[in-house]
Amino acid sequence: MAGAREDTPESCSSAAESEDPPGSAKLTEAVPPAESEGCGRPLEEAPKKLCGYLSKFGGKGPIRSWKSRWFFYDERKCHLYYSRTAQDANPLDSVDLSSAVFDCKADAEEGTFEIRTPNRVITLKAATKQVMLYWLQQLQMKRWEFHNSPPALPAAPDATLAGNGPTLHLELGQEEAELEEFCPVKTPTGLVGAAAALQPVPAMPLALQNISLKHLGTEIQNTMHNIRGNKQVPGTGHGSLTEDSPQSAEPQSGEQASGLDPGTPGKEPVDSPKPAPKFSLTTCLTQKTKCQSNTFPFFSEGLRNRTAQEKVVALEQQVEVLTKELKSQKELVKILHKALEAAQQEKRASSAYLAAAEDKDRLELVRHKVRQIAELGRRVEDLEQERESLVHTASLREQQVQELQQHVQLLMDKNQAKQQVICKLSEKVTQDFTRPPDQPLSTADRDFLSQQERMEHLKDDMEAYRTQNRFLNSEIHQVTKIWRKVAEKEKALLTKCAYLQARNCQVESKYLAGLRRLQEAAGSEAGECSELLRELIQEALQWEASEATADGGVQLGPVSEYDEYGFLAVPDYEVEDLKLLARIQVLEVRSHHLLALDAVERPLRERWAALGQLAPSAELKQLLRAGVPREHRPRVWRWLVHLRVQHLHTPSCYQELLKRGQACEHPAARQIELDLNRTFPNNKHFTCPTSSFPDKLRRVLLAFSWQNPAIGYCQGLNRLAAVALLVLEEEESAFWCLVAIVETILPADYYSKTLTASQVDQRVLQDLLSEKLPRLMAHLGQHRIDLSLVTFNWFLVVFADSLISDILLRVWDAFLYEGTKVVFRYALAIFKYNEEEILRLQDSLEIYQYLRFFTKTICNSRKLMHIAFSDMNPFPMKQLRQLRATHRERLEAELQELEQLKAEYLERRASRGRAVTEGCVSEDDGDGDA
Repeated sequence: MAGAREDTPESCSSAAESEDPPGSAKLTEAVPPAESEGCGRPLEEAPKKLCGYLSKFGGKGPIRSWKSRWFFYDERKCHLYYSRTAQDANPLDSVDLSSAVFDCKADAEEGTFEIRTPNRVITLKAATKQVMLYWLQQLQMKRWEFHNSPPALPAAPDATLAGNGPTLHLELGQEEAELEEFCPVKTPTGLVGAAAALQPVPAMPLALQNISLKHLGTEIQNTMHNIRGNKQVPGTGHGSLTEDSPQSAEPQSGEQASGLDPGTPGKEPVDSPKPAPKFSLTTCLTQKTKCQSNTFPFFSEGLRNRTAQEKVVALEQQVEVLTKELKSQKELVKILHKALEAAQQEKRASSAYLAAAEDKDRLELVRHKVRQIAELGRRVEDLEQERESLVHTASLREQQVQELQQHVQLLMDKNQAKQQVICKLSEKVTQDFTRPPDQPLSTADRDFLSQQERMEHLKDDMEAYRTQNRFLNSEIHQVTKIWRKVAEKEKALLTKCAYLQARNCQVESKYLAGLRRLQEAAGSEAGECSELLRELIQEALQWEASEATADGGVQLGPVSEYDEYGFLAVPDYEVEDLKLLARIQVLEVRSHHLLALDAVERPLRERWAALGQLAPSAELKQLLRAGVPREHRPRVWRWLVHLRVQHLHTPSCYQELLKRGQACEHPAARQIELDLNRTFPNNKHFTCPTSSFPDKLRRVLLAFSWQNPAIGYCQGLNRLAAVALLVLEEEESAFWCLVAIVETILPADYYSKTLTASQVDQRVLQDLLSEKLPRLMAHLGQHRIDLSLVTFNWFLVVFADSLISDILLRVWDAFLYEGTKVVFRYALAIFKYNEEEILRLQDSLEIYQYLRFFTKTICNSRKLMHIAFSDMNPFPMKQLRQLRATHRERLEAELQELEQLKAEYLERRASRGRAVTEGCVSEDDGDGDA
């Protein structure tokens, strides 16, 4: 270590020599930049530590007072430590500056400022206002450097990391330059930095007042450490500085300050057996002199009779000479390198020309050179044009400069005229003040003097507020930048958390699916394996999301009990196998939702937020097919309903219908009351006894039964009204939504007694399935499966009982805008989504059992939407109308034929009844004969 120290100054100056030994070059590379540069630059340019004495307001109760503390900043942790003196081994406490803000009040005592952290507020006071501003500016810069510092590189960085080093330093340099635009404050000499450690500790009124009772143990340790250090090395400390001659006081003070290193308490040079990590100024200069004595022997001999200050100046001059010489040598080397490269290229071209075997090859080389010359000529022309444009731009700039100079001259003339007026007024004021003192001041003079005094106070206040404003502006600027960076980090962490949640859901669903397959494979066999499987399944079904979250941590529970619209996330089935399937399906839905959160959901929300006024358009159609976010859905549905029923809507219609229902009971009231308890048994809003939704639903259905007497009430309308209530929440809006669906969107006799239009749609669906999914329909026909037993309810309640709430509401978003075509699209998409699963089933009973709940297994809403609106194309409305008309004619013919058969049967039955009556003896006649 000592050998490296002696060779380092030589390596600082050996760069200027033309012949350097290899060892010196290696030593130069091994020395850190901060140390190697410190040998050849003045003391003022050395990196300064942020440290110094400040008064801290602390204590409890009556003993709260100002206490002098030595503060020093730790670059690695972004902490501001403080101790009682600069020589203490252990700090009393520290302040975390990474999340702190700084404040100074204009009306507070001079030099007072505050450091506010999330946990506490520290009030400090500097000796002067300049020292306060210096501390505030430096603390801001340290905080900014900490938040923008690049990550620490490994001990042996690879090429890619090493290549990024200059870029990182450049970015930090730009940020520091940007920070220096605010409140530049000169460094107060002797009050901050290493020089402040040499100053005596600020005296306090009482000796015990400066002792920290809160950190009494640390105070005792520091006192014992100082006593032990003084006993081991007597004469060390500030007193040694006074024994030296005045001429050498300055270098020794520099050595003392750098060796003390106030930023690291407890590591004094007296106690440490190892040499200090940084060179002191005296050591560096001495080694520098030894190094230069080899090259300049006469110069080194002349330095012996000079003072230390003259030596420093002479050495600095010599360093400047060597630096200039080194710079010129480097420029010469660059020029020679370029000449060498040109010569090598010419040599290669000549060699190729001479090595060519035939004249054809040589001619090709010559042509290549001619092409190169032409290309260079074109580049010269382009550069000439660029030069002309720059000359033109420069002339325009010169004209602008001349105009600005004329404007400046005009302003200077105005300023000179104003100064003359000010001088005249000043002379007049001086004459007024220099009059004899025996003349009493008039009232106007006294008022003038008081106003002038008040003006001076206002100027002082204005200057103080201006200083405070500048500081607060810089503080707001930095805190805003830090907040933005923290927000970006938080966004990245949330994205990562969502991805981890999705992965967690996928792993759990795979685990449950594996348990189900093992259960199916084990069958009804008794044994330890089947018992273990049963226990694992029960444990998985009873698992609560709250058990997976730590206190105060990020919630990773994939499933909650209810979704955002009140539907039970995992339906409470009686069959254990169905419970397991329901939980697997919920986990899959959660996983797909989390994975699509950043890529799909967030851009979709931004598009809806920027949409503004709603109007029918192709863009709105695409957005509705993609789904409406929950916060926008009530507004969008109200607009869609109003678009459908604006010709039927009257302001007081709903209230009048309610009054009519209160006056007399509707015939359908009893059936409505029965169906209220059957509406969405898996939704907490309709099963909770204290919920208001059942009463709202009752009033909506009764009002509709009076609104449309032809239908009155039909089973299925309760589910349509319930979905509208869950989204819109208002009774009247839900009522008009039900009117829009029944009277404007669906065909007229969809809910009639014969359900004619509903039956027609089932036959249309059969034709569309045969066209779009022929393989599936052939398989179902082979097993004689009647799909209308499953799909009839889909169309009657628009999938209200079939799909999970997230997919159901997306279907309704498009259904309210486009109409019944959306129902056909999604019905086809559901069968396409599960086509392969159905084709694997080879028994009609298994197929019926699967079709009973297979809609609940659909978890990927994006995939289902893509199938409905992309894979099912083309899907023209004209074709749908033609199929409906065709099947309606056939159905009406079938209904008429049934009516004829019914009439014939009744006639035969009536005639048969009359014949039996004539041929039979009545009981009275029988009794008479007896």
